[in-house]
Amino acid sequence: MAASAREDGARGRNQGRRGCEHYDRRCLLKAQQTCEECSTLFGEYYCSICHLFDKDKKQYHCENCGICRIGPKEDFFHCLKCNLCLAMNLQGKHKCIENVSRQNCPICLEDIHTSRVVAHVLPCGHLLHRTCYEEMLKEGYRCPLCMHSALDMTRYWRQLDDEVAQTPMPSEYQNMTVDILCNDCNGRSTVQFHILGMKCNICESYNTAQAGGCRISLDQQ
Repeated sequence: MAASAREDGARGRNQGRRGCEHYDRRCLLKAQQTCEECSTLFGEYYCSICHLFDKDKKQYHCENCGICRIGPKEDFFHCLKCNLCLAMNLQGKHKCIENVSRQNCPICLEDIHTSRVVAHVLPCGHLLHRTCYEEMLKEGYRCPLCMHSALDMTRYWRQLDDEVAQTPMPSEYQNMTVDILCNDCNGRSTVQFHILGMKCNICESYNTAQAGGCRISLDQQ
């Protein structure tokens, strides 16, 4: 058998290469969707570039991504800066970060670019797997990378305004101020200290962090 294979390989070299150089028999290798002899269908979907066989899931091959993706194609566009196919409703409405899809998901640390799980684009531009994003919202509301709010929190901030107004601080804290840094607008401001939260004077977000020690106004001591 080995001798026969070597003879076939020698004939193949004399007739020109057929197949790759590692294939000893040098037979012609051809991947296709159906069998030429019996017309058996190997896969409802076949990509001649990726040589992917699969059931029909409205797949399409994206040349920029370099892989096949689950469609339908008309529902997606390829963002050249993010380097990823995104839903059409995000076209012109998302913040781009150069090659952001080549980073792993900060929640599960798994690849995003080749994942079958849909990527969710946060307002800050960072990506999470859709399933990871949904799990994250059960525990918090901030991007795990930059701490920017991961969704529109305006309604909640106004509710917090009412709670702060209805919860006066003890007299010894009423004149206390503190420097804060806003995670949403990156602005700095000095505001009145409150145990429930400290609102940014610039964008009115409560997604803030204390950036200095508390102090009491000298004119009110």
